Amino acid sequence: MSDLPRKAVTRTAKLAALPLGFAGRATWGLGKRIVGESAELVGRELQQRTAEQLFKVLGELKGGAMKFGQALSVFESALPEEVAGPYRAALTKLQEAAPPMPTSTVHSVLAERLGEDWRELFTEFDDKPAAAASIGQVHRAVWQDGRTVAVKVQYPGAGEALLSDLTQLSRFARLLGPLVPGMDIKPLITELKDRVSEELDYDLEAQAQRVHAEEFADDPDVVVPEVVHQCDQVLITEWIEGIPLSEIITDGTEEQRDRAGQLLARFLFSGPARTGLLHADPHPGNFRLLPGGPDDEEEWKLGVLDFGTVDRLPGGLPTPIGESLRMTLDGDAESVYELLCREGFVKESIELDPDAVLDYLLPIIEPAQVDAFTFTRGWMRSQAGRVADPRSPAYQLGKQLNLPPAYLLIHRVTLSTIGVLCQLGATVRLREELEEWLPGFVPEEETAEESAAEA
Repeated sequence: MSDLPRKAVTRTAKLAALPLGFAGRATWGLGKRIVGESAELVGRELQQRTAEQLFKVLGELKGGAMKFGQALSVFESALPEEVAGPYRAALTKLQEAAPPMPTSTVHSVLAERLGEDWRELFTEFDDKPAAAASIGQVHRAVWQDGRTVAVKVQYPGAGEALLSDLTQLSRFARLLGPLVPGMDIKPLITELKDRVSEELDYDLEAQAQRVHAEEFADDPDVVVPEVVHQCDQVLITEWIEGIPLSEIITDGTEEQRDRAGQLLARFLFSGPARTGLLHADPHPGNFRLLPGGPDDEEEWKLGVLDFGTVDRLPGGLPTPIGESLRMTLDGDAESVYELLCREGFVKESIELDPDAVLDYLLPIIEPAQVDAFTFTRGWMRSQAGRVADPRSPAYQLGKQLNLPPAYLLIHRVTLSTIGVLCQLGATVRLREELEEWLPGFVPEEETAEESAAEA
């Protein structure tokens, strides 16, 4: 048996063991109940043990398992503190690292894709990976023109591993659901599977990164490294130094957290407006906080990496998002309801109370109601609990709402970004970013008046 098939069997066995572990702990929990321990206490301990096993397995694997773990990790702030605490370190580790592939395999890929004389393209090449992700790993090197570069090398067989893992995970998505209150796991896995071919295509990634690098070339707040060279399975970009956002989350100052949060929100909403693309992988491993420069050390910038997953939005974010937010803030229940029906959020066969829909939405858009909002894990947990508690009106109404396919990725990216903001505990002027970048948030007549005044 060759090395790759053997590894595939091992991966499948580890993932297949997860449901057995869940079942075993459920039996253990039943036993604890029989001897008189409270349901709440047993349930909490069961959830904690389940989560510990899940993230231990995901942390040992690449491919779809790690991809799923990274996507899930940004929702960590929605978990109850007593459950999240024990494995928060494992989650943040998923955002930054994975087991490296052998040096010989890296060299083989580079020789096959760049030519046998690939070393002549570099004056230096570090065999030890600087970072590892779900489908490839990054090596630091110095390009022939003297630029320090990041060389991303795709794992052989990455596509097959990605699909195999996600298929396996989808089989017991129902068991994973309780880990993150309010999070529907199955659509998340389905969407990750749908994006596999795009993420494996380094040509598409290079195109998206070039568009962003050109648009943000002179930006005072955002840095996107330029593409130096690209071919099948290898992507070489400029190297950027900086503090990973995962480190800012654990050890950053209040100033760094607030600055990172503000820039993350700015990039989320300005990116589609400026490039027609939405960066759709907003876990902390893809962002760095960089000093502003020798004359302005305190004015940090946001470095953005990994453009393998993007949503193509030629007109920017859909105008109905901004319109519905604005009308919700205005308390216009009827107009909000009409817009949601028109866009397919409410199916034709269902009739809901517009005021109930408004009550459902208002807490979610709380960050846009004030000039500056402090995102916290407590706030995220309250939101998740509100929509995940079967006894709550929000839960019942949420089950009746529909998420149109065109909004699926936008919805996940927005939720993921909010999850990171809560991990940062950042105070963000979100309304300012919405007014600047979100189509439809500011009424057209106001926009026209501002344009006339500027002219």
